[in-house]
Amino acid sequence: MTTTLKQRLHDDLIAAMKGRDELRSATLRLTLTAITKKEVAGTTARELSDDEVLKVIAGEAKKRREAAEAFALGNRPASAERELAEGEVLDAYLPNQLSDEELVGIVTAAVAEAKAAGAEGPRAMGSIMKIVNPKVAGLAEGGRVAAEVKKQLAG
Repeated sequence: MTTTLKQRLHDDLIAAMKGRDELRSATLRLTLTAITKKEVAGTTARELSDDEVLKVIAGEAKKRREAAEAFALGNRPASAERELAEGEVLDAYLPNQLSDEELVGIVTAAVAEAKAAGAEGPRAMGSIMKIVNPKVAGLAEGGRVAAEVKKQLAG
């Protein structure tokens, strides 16, 4: 039987606890809590799929990056380093992010496709994002994608 991503996180948590790796165990514990919270949200409890678990992990990693930036701006380098280290632990569970060149290529193709369908100018943003998002889901952060789409629409 193949192990689910959630099970892998749980197994890694146990290994981190046995190895007394405080950073790793705390990070995985918080992530598993976020997954459980998502599972029991709504009217009925359910098991998340691996794709949904990946989205939760990506959200947690994004929170760590944003917190690290806030701590850095607040002149709290130790806290910022901790958040970045937690983010690195979570990044190990995420697929590799698209390079800038790969993202530009996908957005360029989507812009051409949208123009062929008659959408042009800044109003085309929504239709282009609808084309791009399924192709880059989990591989590029939404803000990064939106910035590239805006850049190409302006240029």
